[in-house]
Amino acid sequence: MSASVRQQALITANSRSVRVIGRPLGPDGRTLTVTETYGKNTFGLATMADKLPKPTFKRVKAVIEDGARLERADADAIAHAVKEWALEHGCTHFTHWFQPMTGSTAEKHDAFLSTDMDNEGIERFSGDALLQSEPDASSFPSGGMRATFEARGYTAWDPGSPIFIMENPNGNTLCIPSAFVSYTGEALDKKTPLLRSMQAVDAASRTLLEALGQEPTRTVATLGCEQEYFLIDRAYWAARPDLAINGRTVIGAAPPKGQSLDDHYFGAITPRVQAFMQEVEQELYKLGVPAKTRHNEVAPSQFELAPIFAAANVGSDHNQIIMETLRRVALRHDYKVALAEKPFAGLNGSGKHANWSLSTNGENLLEPGANPSENLRFLAVLSSVLIGVFRYNGLLRASVASYGNDFRLGANEAPPAIMSVFLGDLLSSICDAIASDADLPTNPEQAMIELGVSSIPFVAKDSTDRNRTSPVAFTGNKFEFRAVGSQQNPAWPVTVLNTIVAEGMNQLTTWIAEAGGGKDAVFAAIKKAIQESNAIRFEGDGYADAWVTEAEGRGLTNHKKTPDALDELKDDRIVSLFGKHNVLTPAEVTSRYNVHVEQYISAIEIESDCYKMLVDEMILPAALEARTATAGAFMAAKELEELGVSIDTSADEARLMALAGGIASVQSARVALDEALSHIHDGTGHKGKETILPIFDALRAGIDGLEGLVDDELWPLPKYREMLFLV
Repeated sequence: MSASVRQQALITANSRSVRVIGRPLGPDGRTLTVTETYGKNTFGLATMADKLPKPTFKRVKAVIEDGARLERADADAIAHAVKEWALEHGCTHFTHWFQPMTGSTAEKHDAFLSTDMDNEGIERFSGDALLQSEPDASSFPSGGMRATFEARGYTAWDPGSPIFIMENPNGNTLCIPSAFVSYTGEALDKKTPLLRSMQAVDAASRTLLEALGQEPTRTVATLGCEQEYFLIDRAYWAARPDLAINGRTVIGAAPPKGQSLDDHYFGAITPRVQAFMQEVEQELYKLGVPAKTRHNEVAPSQFELAPIFAAANVGSDHNQIIMETLRRVALRHDYKVALAEKPFAGLNGSGKHANWSLSTNGENLLEPGANPSENLRFLAVLSSVLIGVFRYNGLLRASVASYGNDFRLGANEAPPAIMSVFLGDLLSSICDAIASDADLPTNPEQAMIELGVSSIPFVAKDSTDRNRTSPVAFTGNKFEFRAVGSQQNPAWPVTVLNTIVAEGMNQLTTWIAEAGGGKDAVFAAIKKAIQESNAIRFEGDGYADAWVTEAEGRGLTNHKKTPDALDELKDDRIVSLFGKHNVLTPAEVTSRYNVHVEQYISAIEIESDCYKMLVDEMILPAALEARTATAGAFMAAKELEELGVSIDTSADEARLMALAGGIASVQSARVALDEALSHIHDGTGHKGKETILPIFDALRAGIDGLEGLVDDELWPLPKYREMLFLV
């Protein structure tokens, strides 16, 4: 790739026009409101009520809202209604849309077209086709649970997540959100464990509610994911092989101005970007994804989209739809979306803040409430979260472990790799007082709510500032799990969160029973949980070096790199936890470990090949040409000096020496990379972490130094200063 490609990318990117986005129109030509188009392409409850017989609709609604089992007799009626609705919306094919352990979604399209006895065309869609499909499972990651030649796998409809239509200019497709399991029933996906964990936290919540003297109704884990991302012009993306291959840059000198002035955060959205955002939202509204918030993020060219929460399986599906919609719509605006956790060194990376809570009968269990029983329930659920996160903080870190996220966690922009919980000043003071039998704080100006328990007079809903350095932060009536990576499927972190909270609830229920039940026993259990989990609560600066030392003294894990975090999955205690709650079998836990290790090693190998390609084909040729030109200029100056012309050649010599030194350092690291790669496959990822990553650092340092020395017209790759500020 020559420097002319970079120059052409600059010209192209700076000549873009703003795409005009028209609002949806009704049959009468009137502009439709958002609520009139919302859910247009989803087979949700409203559509079901219109299309299904009333008895069938009533039973399906119970399946969705109460967790009842779908009657096989209803499947054909639902399938017929879905087919007719899909055909009305221009669908030619259907697919079971599932989430294998690749980290992305997968789909196999089947036509509605079939033939009758006379070989005449007919559209068919049976209850069997709705409920189950059989994609080839041999090429999806299984982590050793099955051999390559064992191809059979099944997708099964998740009735709790609405069927939707994905539009395409050349034909629409009916998408059926599904789980994916092997022939022998092992979970081969992200959704199946999530659904199991939702059942686990529901069961644990029911027993806890009963112990609290309340009706043990169904509890649903809820989720809303804030999605951060970068927008890069397509011309730059095409001219950067590292972006095209990895989704992130592996080299690039810092621009003169990055995010140092903090002027991009919540700044005015440029017309081109806003047109993109508006079209994304229009697409999401049709798909029933309640996009709520859009804004500029901290780094230049970084943005955020946040939806309203939903049941965890639906919220997870919504996030997958959001990421896919961002990618599809970006192309229409001549953008590419960078969802990698750290696309640009020296700038904030991107996360996916998972806002998690628990709801029963429409009531948020993490809402302090307006009466004594609700407030006591709130403290019981809160302390269950604390005890779960404390006992399994290493597992929670493992749930967000990936090669990309390692660059972000703890990088003075995101939560550190140490898992801790932030409650805020008031809740922390209440917890401290409960644990020590001290007097509790009272401050009517902070909108306290009376608990009705003599030893606990008040709880505040939201009376404190937020702590952006906390991985698990309480934010009024939910927990914000901020450590999830931007391109990560949130199903796995939420599966872990559900499971450890279910364990915390079971522990609290046991303590209540051991104390004889009743309000005093509940309070005693809450006190015990708060005392035991005291080390997990931290209100200070998670970026501070002192916190690392303090956390170690508290006994908290600090897995800075993915291989260290993944080792948690080999702990018998963790395997037992998943088995106890019927979330994962021992074989399924091992498979997750193997898959994540393989993905970590593969990411390093791909990045290694990318480095080698960049160095061999682009960086060194440009640097050598610059060195030759500089050497020629230096020698010409020396010749003039010999002829008696007074010339100071010190700058020429210094530049030549700097170029030569930079080239030598890059060449040395390039040779070391080849040697180190032969030892990377150790089955744990530790070798790659220990041997390859330091070489990457050396390569980057050398290359980024050369970028500042090589003539601008010779440098072949678009630079940070060009990609980040011309949107």
